[in-house]
Amino acid sequence: MYPYTNYYDALYRQNNKLIREVEKAMSGEYNAINCYSQLANLAHNEKEKSRILEIRQDEIKHYQQFEQIYTKLTRRKPQQPKLSEECPDVYLAGLEFALEDEQNTVDFYLEVADGASDPTIKEAFRRAAADEQNHAVWFLYFLTKNK
Repeated sequence: MYPYTNYYDALYRQNNKLIREVEKAMSGEYNAINCYSQLANLAHNEKEKSRILEIRQDEIKHYQQFEQIYTKLTRRKPQQPKLSEECPDVYLAGLEFALEDEQNTVDFYLEVADGASDPTIKEAFRRAAADEQNHAVWFLYFLTKNK
């Protein structure tokens, strides 16, 4: 007798996990977009403000990519995320917050990429992880420079 494997259930569970991860990624990007807008207004000079706004544009791009992935997986548009994190209203605290968030996001995105079987999804999360690491370096630079 051959063991019966229900591949549909396994695929369904894997997709549900991926959908939850994509939702979490969209929520994180949504929070970052809003936080970096505030952070840019607190920047100590135009150069830092400009770079933070560039980072914010990357986050918008990530959000849009994850929204497309979500729509592909679920065949429906996602609901608008809600702000779930409070962004500090002091520049140095905001930089430290952003640095820690970016670093945590790198790890999360790499885990999602490792678990994804679809090469397009895998690449989108790997690319986003690389961008987030770059953002972390900029925030660390600004934090170090301004202390």
